Amino acid sequence: MQTSVTFKNLDPSENLKSYVMDKLNRFDKYLYNPAEASVVLSVEKFRHIAEINITGDRLSINGREETNDMYSAIDMVLDKLEKQIKKSKQKIREHRTTAKSKAKPDIMETVTEEDPEIDITDKIFYQNIEYKPMDIDEAVMQMNLIDDNFLVFTNARTDRVNVLYRRKNGDFGLIQPNH
Repeated sequence: MQTSVTFKNLDPSENLKSYVMDKLNRFDKYLYNPAEASVVLSVEKFRHIAEINITGDRLSINGREETNDMYSAIDMVLDKLEKQIKKSKQKIREHRTTAKSKAKPDIMETVTEEDPEIDITDKIFYQNIEYKPMDIDEAVMQMNLIDDNFLVFTNARTDRVNVLYRRKNGDFGLIQPNH
C-alpha cells in the first residue's frame, strides 16, 4: 500500500511513521488492487489526532480518532477502518451474489418440453452437445469468443474429450481424463 504520512504540530518521528506503515500493511489482505493511504497525525493542545484516508480497490474509507496518546489514536482509527473495509467488502460480495442470482434464471424454468436436446430427471438436467477436435490453444481462442464458462472438445493430440473452463480469477482450467 502506498502510504504518505503528514505531521501537524508534531515533530516528525520515524517511529510513528514506521508504526503506522506496519499497521496499514495488514489491510493488504483485504484489498485486491493497489491502494493509497493518506495519514495525518496532529496534536492540538492535549489531543492527539490520527486521520487516515484509504482510497483504491473501488472504495474510499476515512477514519479519525483523538485520544491523549498518539499510538492509541492510531490503533483506534485502524480498528475503525478495518471494520469499514470488511463491511464494504461484504456489501460488494452480497451485491454480486444477488446480481448473479437475478441475472441467471432458474434452469428448470427455462427448459421446455419441446427441446429434444435437453432431458430433466430429478433436478439434474442432461444436455447433448456436439464437440469437435481442436488443440488447446484453439479451444482457448474459442472460449474468448463465446461468453460461456466451459467448452467441451476433443483434444486433437490425444483424441480424448477435454473440458476447458473459466476460473473465477479469469484464468482457464483444463480437465482431461487419465488413461
